[in-house]
Amino acid sequence: MGKKGGRGDFEWVYNEQPHTSRRKEILAKYPEIKSLMGPDPQLKWVVSGMVLTQLLACYLVHDLSWKWIFFWAYAFGGCINHSLTLAIHDISHNVAFGNKLAKWNRWFAMWANLPIGVPYSASFKKYHIDHHRYLGGDQLDVDIPTDIEGWFFCTPARKVVWLFLQPLFYALRPLLVNPKPLGQLEILNATVQFTVDFIIYYLWGVKPIVYLIAGSVLCMGLHPISGHFIAEHYMFLKGHETYSYYGPLNMITFNVGYHMEHHDFPSIPGSKLPQVKKIAAEYYDFLPQHTSWIRVLWDFVFDDSIGPYARIKRQYKINKQG
Repeated sequence: MGKKGGRGDFEWVYNEQPHTSRRKEILAKYPEIKSLMGPDPQLKWVVSGMVLTQLLACYLVHDLSWKWIFFWAYAFGGCINHSLTLAIHDISHNVAFGNKLAKWNRWFAMWANLPIGVPYSASFKKYHIDHHRYLGGDQLDVDIPTDIEGWFFCTPARKVVWLFLQPLFYALRPLLVNPKPLGQLEILNATVQFTVDFIIYYLWGVKPIVYLIAGSVLCMGLHPISGHFIAEHYMFLKGHETYSYYGPLNMITFNVGYHMEHHDFPSIPGSKLPQVKKIAAEYYDFLPQHTSWIRVLWDFVFDDSIGPYARIKRQYKINKQG
């Protein structure tokens, strides 16, 4: 299949990312796609339902034994929390309340953040803009693993450990690769998050806190839903840096699987990305795509040609600013 990028180095390219030109071409041919841009009025209700479900779960688990705390964290709560991180991803593009109410999106993301247990939404927004603007950018796109990750996590056993520790790498990598000053929104995010954590602890003890945070860590690590982390941009086929997945797990992940469509049109909410594919089918149907996130994880671990190095990188000539 022409695979490359498992060991040795990243795949360096010297052209611009494909999404910019494809976006222009599709909009010229199908200008009606512009009508899909803008806020999703249902998103705030779906997300709020998920947050309230997890707060109810905090009460329901507070008397359970530890083994059941971790079972329900992995099997139920963590799935909701992982889905909420993907809601926060959507909200970072202002699709909850629109660009005119940008601050409302930031505050609502903090509400969506509450069951995750640790502050996340404000920092994610800050770095996610760079991921779109400088896709694959050396020292800019912190979605790209570091050289140390690529060098060390190159055997099946080590790649399993890397997948399990993904939440840790996603949290620490920005601080090492592209550190940015702490902002007021991040301070507010942390203040709100830890205040709610304390209230939950005061009401029901430590077990609900462990349930929330363990669910977030476990389900963003070695879990079927986490296949999307690898599926989106790891180079399973030489020269292709973004892949879509159109399977059933999109139903619980805000259509994050429609990833080529998302990078082509980041201002279109996830709920409407299937319409993009339907309208501009000839642009997507014949591009490489994944059919199973579990298969993605399996191939990532056991295929020697795929690993943390299996990413496309490029240089952007800009002055990095905080």
